[in-house]
Amino acid sequence: MLMRTDPFREFDRLAQQFTGATSPGTWSKPNPMPMDAYRAGDEYVVVFDLPGVPQDAIELDVERNVLTVRAERRPSGLSDGAEMQVAERPLGVFSRQLFLGETLDTERIAAAYENGVLTVKIPVAAQAKPRKITIAGSDSGSRQINA
Repeated sequence: MLMRTDPFREFDRLAQQFTGATSPGTWSKPNPMPMDAYRAGDEYVVVFDLPGVPQDAIELDVERNVLTVRAERRPSGLSDGAEMQVAERPLGVFSRQLFLGETLDTERIAAAYENGVLTVKIPVAAQAKPRKITIAGSDSGSRQINA
């Protein structure tokens, strides 16, 4: 199971509630690293949108069941003496953390990056998968049940 937390997003939401800064139609700053997560069979798949980020500027780390994705979007196409007129694309270093449940196999995490999309696959640990258990009885046969 994947657990997501972003304390700063929650803080921003609470601050906006108390100050009344949000109203219908108000534009808010988008998350620079949006993601989707779903389960497909025996693995979880997490997909991050990272347009404009080169593959060598992405880092994935796992420590104590916390997956950290760090990416740096650098300015591109600006020559010396260029003067920025509109800057809406967020630049800099961004990171997201996912808290992974104990039932996931953090040793076999795989990642691929294509067309600005980072796909991370996290398999379910073998010990967490359903299995059959044989029950021995006093009668002549034994039977299996799902555990």
